[in-house]
Amino acid sequence: MEYSALIVAAGNGSRMGLGFNKVYAKLKDGEMILEKTIHVFLNDPDCAEIIVVSNPEEFRERFQQKFNGRGVLCTGGKTRQQSVHSGLQAVMGKIVMIHDGARPFVTQKNLDDLKKAMETERAALLTVPCNDTIKKIENGYVVETYERASLAAAQTPQVFETDLILECMHKALMEGFTGTDDASLVEKYSDVKVKAVEGSYENIKITTPSDIR
Repeated sequence: MEYSALIVAAGNGSRMGLGFNKVYAKLKDGEMILEKTIHVFLNDPDCAEIIVVSNPEEFRERFQQKFNGRGVLCTGGKTRQQSVHSGLQAVMGKIVMIHDGARPFVTQKNLDDLKKAMETERAALLTVPCNDTIKKIENGYVVETYERASLAAAQTPQVFETDLILECMHKALMEGFTGTDDASLVEKYSDVKVKAVEGSYENIKITTPSDIR
């Protein structure tokens, strides 16, 4: 199944304390975070195109030679949602996988499982079961404990029919709604069910220096 990959890499990574976008930091093997992320998609023969959403100046300064023209560069917005919307304008494929640039440990199996789900679905995402008990807090006190068996943590990639996510994104922008992830827009603005696909605890989003490995 051919698809387009939209990699969101426009954040500033303030919690990393680097002074530059964390996706350009190096992992312990010497490879840039964004470089490792992109390679997963470059190595998948079903990936027809790669769109990277990032600050153009910083991208060209730190990464242009490594990218070597093998995709499309789009300018990011003020929020992640605006950055995704910017990247979607460049997507040519009927199916799009939206992925965080700071998740370099996604695997080919993750991609294959999502593609298999899209043979019968219109939207799907990777999830992992919550290991911790989740409590709702109000005014500093616990008011509810959620049933852990029914909870899952969302990951990326999240994959959609391109027309579907574009339509839902447009409605969200018109209403000024900001979703917690891309799938939440499909949940709110369509009757399409989002398929949960088993992800991996290794597919972390690098947020703090302790995540570098």
